[in-house]
This record gives sequence, C-alpha cells and structure tokens, in this order.
Amino acid sequence: MSKARTAIVTGSTSGIGLGIARALAADGCNVVVNSFTDSKEDHALADGIAREFHVTAAYIQADMSKGEECRRLVEETAERFGAVDILVNNAGIQHVEAVETFPTEKWNAIIAINLSSAFHTIAAAVPHMKRQGKGRIVNISSAHGLRASPFKSAYIAAKHGVVGLTKTVALELADDHVTCNAICPGYVLTPLVEAQIPDQMAAHNMDRETVVREVMLARQPIREFATVEQIGAATVFLCSDNAALITGTTLSVDGGWTAR
Repeated sequence: MSKARTAIVTGSTSGIGLGIARALAADGCNVVVNSFTDSKEDHALADGIAREFHVTAAYIQADMSKGEECRRLVEETAERFGAVDILVNNAGIQHVEAVETFPTEKWNAIIAINLSSAFHTIAAAVPHMKRQGKGRIVNISSAHGLRASPFKSAYIAAKHGVVGLTKTVALELADDHVTCNAICPGYVLTPLVEAQIPDQMAAHNMDRETVVREVMLARQPIREFATVEQIGAATVFLCSDNAALITGTTLSVDGGWTAR
C-alpha cells in the first residue's frame, strides 16, 4: 500500500478551505488545517476530520500575514508528517472601498494574506517536493483573478498576482514533477456569503431568490452558487495522477462568469 500523502490547506477552519481539507481527507490524504486563532475548536475540528475519514489530521496555527509563520507552517508539517506532498494556498481576506480612500493598512493586510503568504509557503514547500520527486501546489485565486470589479483594488490586485505566481512556479518546477495550478471560483456559498444575503435583501427590497439571482449572481450565466464540495473536488482532481500534465493554468468554477 502506498504511503498516504500529506496536504497543507491554509485558512481551512471554515468555508472553502475547510471544504478542500475535507475533500482531500476523503481522498485518503493526511491533512493539516490552519488558521491564526489556535482555539480548542480548531484542534477539535482536525480531530473530527481524522475520525471521520480515518486519516491523520492536525491543526497548526500560523498567522498568514507574517512570512516567517507561513514558512514555519510548512516546516512544522514536514517535521511532524515526514513530507509535504500537497500545498493548497487558500487563506484570504477582503475589504471593499474606493481606491482613493482605501486604507493603507487594509491594502497591506490583503496583499500579505492573499498573495505574499502563497509566495512564502511555496518557497518553503518546494525543496521538500523536489526531494520527494513530486508534488502538487494549488492556489485558490478567484474569478477576480481574471476579471476586475470596482472597489476591490487590493483583492483584485492580489488575486491577479496569484495567477501570475502560479504560472511562474509551474514553469520553474516543470522538470521536477511538481505542478502548480490556480482555481478561480465565482461566488461560493459559504457561511460568510450566506450572512450577506439578508443585508442584500433589505438593501434591494427583494426576496432571497431574487437577490441571489439578480444581484449577487448577476455576472454568472449559471445563476447558482458554487459549493465548497465542488471546489474541493476540483482540488482533488488537480492533485491526482490524472492531472500530472496540467500545470500553470487556471480552472474557473464560476458558472460562466469569465466566459464573457
């Protein structure tokens, strides 16, 4: 029996990251879940994944706004599990405001967490993957990594940067059997997005179905939210042997948003 692979998923105690961690665990991977909070609930979450999927799972705290902690996350995983086979860069934050009033501290935080953290984790993981002779890197970008919207300057700059970083890393590692790809979701139904719906209903005086279709998903020809399970399944595929020749590309899961 082949040894189970070890996967790191940053920002994975809720939402898309948790969906990806669960999908990889269901595929037989040992999983490291991550956030900056280091609570009892975080560790219990990892324990629950281990019990449910019969894998080894651990929670490792790291503040993804700090480069040295990003790198420590990778090194601690390698020390505890003996390998870093899969790296999924998912951690992200958002702030919406016009560029002329966009707070500098918000810009710096978004670039650090949404973009620079991926650079640091990749830089730390690559030597391990090269020694192992293979590896998978999946960066969670966004439809906003391929298209722009107003009032999201830092987020869009970061997500475009993630796409560029993905292509560069793929080229550098092409001879090392390490692939690097980006997934670009549209709107995904997470607890964070679900919490926005009542406010949108009130602001537009619409019922839930109408505000979802006509406001939140107006750009998506298929006016349905993606699910965290679908993003998880896309990640599992990109980490599979069948995806060995897929590298340096973006996989849009956006209901046709970027086809326009």
